Amino acid sequence: MVAGGLQPPPIEEEEEALRAQGQGVIFILDDAQLEVAQVGKTFQLLNCDDHATYLRKHKKDPALYRPDICHQALLNILDSPLNKAAKIKAVYVRTHKNVLFSINPKTRIPRTIKRFSGLMVQLLQKLSIRATNGPDKLMKVIKGPVTKYLPLDCKRVGFSFAAAKRVAIHDYVAAMDDSKPVVFVVGAFAHGRIEAPWVDEELNVSEYPLSAAYCISRITNAFEMKWKIV
Repeated sequence: MVAGGLQPPPIEEEEEALRAQGQGVIFILDDAQLEVAQVGKTFQLLNCDDHATYLRKHKKDPALYRPDICHQALLNILDSPLNKAAKIKAVYVRTHKNVLFSINPKTRIPRTIKRFSGLMVQLLQKLSIRATNGPDKLMKVIKGPVTKYLPLDCKRVGFSFAAAKRVAIHDYVAAMDDSKPVVFVVGAFAHGRIEAPWVDEELNVSEYPLSAAYCISRITNAFEMKWKIV
């Protein structure tokens, strides 16, 4: 996989899998519209509000360029009590351009979309983001597919409003086996369906379309109730 014309740095897949073992949740945000382009003299993360003219000029639909969806989804994951209790084992994002990157669950994502956009430009060009107070990489572009970083015994669940199977998420989570990690794949786009044929099942959790951020909130809340995290 290539980002900015460079090959992603090597990664110890065994370390990723080991960290994800045991009770906990792994989130994958799929098909996130995170695309960097040179606009004028600077590289920018494209969005429908600021770059509509640029996008139309390049025959692209501005409505599809919604990095705010990924931003809000990440805030919901990383700010959740479930994550504060160290129950979120890993977070991955696959972009529409098929760039895959991992996010350390201890990362504090910028609150504003402007600062988040700047961070994404830096990540997709430099391929990693280090902590300011240490050598740890908080975010890094990694070589796909994402499945090679997942525990072998994990349950893999995708979410889609179009899925035939509808469940009450609290009941579904309550019945899950806590001895194995679970992977949830949530779409980070305005319209469409996740591209994850490797999931064990695809679920619909509401009779109404839900935003990625709200879907994630339902999932994290269900686990917080199950594991008595307040």
